[in-house]
Amino acid sequence: LPQTLDYCLVRGLSKEIQEKLQRFRPYNLGQASRISGVTPAAVSLLMVYLRKHNAGSTA
Repeated sequence: LPQTLDYCLVRGLSKEIQEKLQRFRPYNLGQASRISGVTPAAVSLLMVYLRKHNAGSTA
């Protein structure tokens, strides 16, 4: 995961999960999924956001 990622831009993430991700700054989705309170749905939202963001920057 980009270390500069602003988790507030990921639509659908709760404030609690945004704060946890900001605090721990996981390097990948696997690490993010192991943070207490981060749900599988939140990891899916991150994955979708990253795919859309990367597709836009490489096209």
